Amino acid sequence: MASEGFSVPCSSVFLYLGVGVAVWWGVRAAWALLSALRVWVLGSGAQVGPRLGKWAVVTGATDGIGKAYAVELAKRGINIVLISRSADKLEAVAKEIKEKSQVETKTIAADFGKPDVIYDKIQEGLSGLEIGILVNNVGVSYDYPEYFLDIPDLDNMLDKLINVNIVSVCKMTRLVLPGMLERSKGFILNISSASGMYPVPLLTVYSATKAFVDFFSRGLHAEYKNKGITVQSVLPFYVATNMSKIRKPTWDKPSPGTYAKSALNTVGLQTQTNGYLPHAFLGWLTTSVIPVSSVIDWSLKANEGIRDRLLKKLKKN
Repeated sequence: MASEGFSVPCSSVFLYLGVGVAVWWGVRAAWALLSALRVWVLGSGAQVGPRLGKWAVVTGATDGIGKAYAVELAKRGINIVLISRSADKLEAVAKEIKEKSQVETKTIAADFGKPDVIYDKIQEGLSGLEIGILVNNVGVSYDYPEYFLDIPDLDNMLDKLINVNIVSVCKMTRLVLPGMLERSKGFILNISSASGMYPVPLLTVYSATKAFVDFFSRGLHAEYKNKGITVQSVLPFYVATNMSKIRKPTWDKPSPGTYAKSALNTVGLQTQTNGYLPHAFLGWLTTSVIPVSSVIDWSLKANEGIRDRLLKKLKKN
């Protein structure tokens, strides 16, 4: 008589597999919930203050998120170096900050689209300052969503996107990081974009430059975290700024002030953050729930719609 071998019914295999998958997803969900509670309910950005250094440097500081970071940091008692293109706007923001927060301010007018002529000037302007925080915020995007080869003045636009969105982050970090390392403390906050979380068609180059900022930030944090330096990648979705062309803030499209205050409360808790609870939910939804291919397809259709409506409007005028 042939011996009977041990066998497991096929239905049992699928049962165990299903239980295993359910447990895995349950653990992941519980961990995500605990992490969210830690950041968005219990979290505090109180450590972002003068103890890091007397000065904070903010690029792209005359409007939007950059100005909001400068204002919020000044409220915490930190002196502010404002760097942007327009000298007049810089002086206006510096005056506003000094009147509201009673801190020192310094301005440096610099066009980050012209890298060959500005960084020596910036280095001279920062000389001798104890810089504890750097906010790399300056950035540019397309005037409107467009296919790569149809971007107006393509060659110049490519140079501008790369110089402002990528080169500025690397160069400013190069200028400020050595002083932080000497004191073994400092925060570098790099403003990327949710557009850098996955490719966004018709904003392809902008999306790619912001993905660079995210990767650069995470790599740099790994290099220097054991030397007292925190590097944070900040990936906002829509905020009501001139760049986004959104005028009225909503619950999911906050004002720059609301966003900056929320994002600063994540420093020390997250090295990669969407900065704002509704944005964190959107980030989780579009990277962990919805397939990335579907997000890319949806982005293409949405941006094609924006492009077509704008071009029709321009033709009518």
